[in-house]
Amino acid sequence: MKVFTTGQVAKICKVAPRTVSKWFDSGRLKGYRIPGSQDRRIPREYLIKFLKEHGMPLGDLEDEAMAKVLIVAQDQVLIENLKRELPTERSFRVAVAASGFEAGIQAESFHPDCIITDFSIGKVEALQICQNLRKNVDFAETILIALLPDDGSPLTFDRSSINETFKKPFDAKLLAERLRTLIGARKELV
Repeated sequence: MKVFTTGQVAKICKVAPRTVSKWFDSGRLKGYRIPGSQDRRIPREYLIKFLKEHGMPLGDLEDEAMAKVLIVAQDQVLIENLKRELPTERSFRVAVAASGFEAGIQAESFHPDCIITDFSIGKVEALQICQNLRKNVDFAETILIALLPDDGSPLTFDRSSINETFKKPFDAKLLAERLRTLIGARKELV
């Protein structure tokens, strides 16, 4: 468990150490005192919770505290349903791409933990996105989820580059919980 001193918290929050001490002493920022000393320690999860509750930027903590999800889709209803189930207050940051080209640009700048690809954009393009990501060592650990259309026709393809598949229509809540489990196994989500 990672803990911070009041000085470290002050740097993260861009305030004076005395301000952090006041937050701590008033009970707004949870933590503990080191026995036999006046020194305070703030566990990482309490700091992240405090920052979120007060609308403060997470700064360097964001990468380790947020599950970053890239949705590659054109279906606005699907995108809105997923965004509703993956809110910021539940430790999710969501980006959207409408094509393979956009997905590549977004993946490079956003560095997602998970990429959800809707195969309704086209089987060939969707597969190409997944295969190209797997070829890039920077995305070797990225979780890839395919959303497959349920149009009655059998969809056969090499699934080795994909971690999981969901057949549409699917329960967005179930997908959100699965993401929390998969990403939570790699990161300490708060």
